[in-house]
Amino acid sequence: MIAERMPLRTLAHALADALAEPPIGDPPDELWLHQSLSQGAAGIAILHTATVNGRHTTSRVDAWLSRAVSAPLTSAARSGLWFGVPAAAFAATIGGPSRYRSALATLDPAVDRLARERLDAARARMKAGARPALDEFDLVRGLTGIGAYLRLRDRDSALLREVLAYLVQLTEPVPADDEAGMTVPGWWVPQPPSLGSPVTEHANLGMAHGICGPLTLLARTMHDGVTVPGHRDAIARITAWLDQWQQPGPAGPWWPKYVTLAETRAGRPDRILPGRPSWCYGTPGITRAQQLAAIAVGEDTRQAAAEDALVRCLRDPAQLDQITDPYLCHGWAGVAATAWCAAADALTPDLAALIPSLADAVTDSTARTPLPQPPGLINGRAGIALILATISATSPSHWLTCLLVN
Repeated sequence: MIAERMPLRTLAHALADALAEPPIGDPPDELWLHQSLSQGAAGIAILHTATVNGRHTTSRVDAWLSRAVSAPLTSAARSGLWFGVPAAAFAATIGGPSRYRSALATLDPAVDRLARERLDAARARMKAGARPALDEFDLVRGLTGIGAYLRLRDRDSALLREVLAYLVQLTEPVPADDEAGMTVPGWWVPQPPSLGSPVTEHANLGMAHGICGPLTLLARTMHDGVTVPGHRDAIARITAWLDQWQQPGPAGPWWPKYVTLAETRAGRPDRILPGRPSWCYGTPGITRAQQLAAIAVGEDTRQAAAEDALVRCLRDPAQLDQITDPYLCHGWAGVAATAWCAAADALTPDLAALIPSLADAVTDSTARTPLPQPPGLINGRAGIALILATISATSPSHWLTCLLVN
């Protein structure tokens, strides 16, 4: 326990001031980092869209956005909401579409071209009966992340509806490759869940790379009144599959990070205890997706169950002890961001009552983490500053679109 915690606004202010100006003379081999939300200038620009301690910092946004586009932006295979053209467009939109109108006049058509290219490739893949890669549909690099940006930019976009129609089709079951009569979800991928994993194919449950990202986008657009044929059925298919893989535990329900073919045959995961509770994988992200799905389709019972599972997770020391860093993706800031958004929509005040202790955990973990800490938004101190500013009501929350929790 930290004896004296710095107030949230003060810590947010200090972290933001430490990232006031881009460094001079970055090595040429690191220029690619600038167009990254996770590690680079695009993400730090978003930090400075906040009003920290009542101070507007548009000059800082200008400086960091200029750095983000200081090298040619990519729309290659690994580009997506967190990297490349879409990341720069997202940062400029959060910074202010009227202020950065000229930049967005170039960036948005490039995002649209990328979306159409990805959709054409996905349709061709489906027609051929092949399996998708995670990068095709996930939040970080895939069509879910691009769709999240399109929703932020223009909820009535015809291109957004094309993305939603693709996600609906993605949820339809497909035959398993080596099991007669057995089906697997349409988001089953023929690749390992992480580098070095012995698993060769799987279905991913996570918010960052798995099916909870598409579920959340489908839920949010339905709540907006933007739907496509089969929209509700797709939500139902995903939530039914999540129900199938929900596991009981003394501290409440939990879900595996991914499901293998052997686990599908057995009807249960190999793991017997919940893993790290994080935004990207684990109960926080999965329950927020289910809460939003329940709200979209008007299922109060499912909403209450999702919120109860999140509350019980966040009260369980055995799960919380697995969190080892203060950042958004895997750490305390991401848990706090997810819970803060979930509390705003919750049926009871139980989640809201946990936010102060989660904010304290963010500050405590930040104090314990050795310096220098990375500067980025997703995996760095910019994200810490921004969520603390958001929780302390000194920042708007639309930047959380990059995590799909709002």
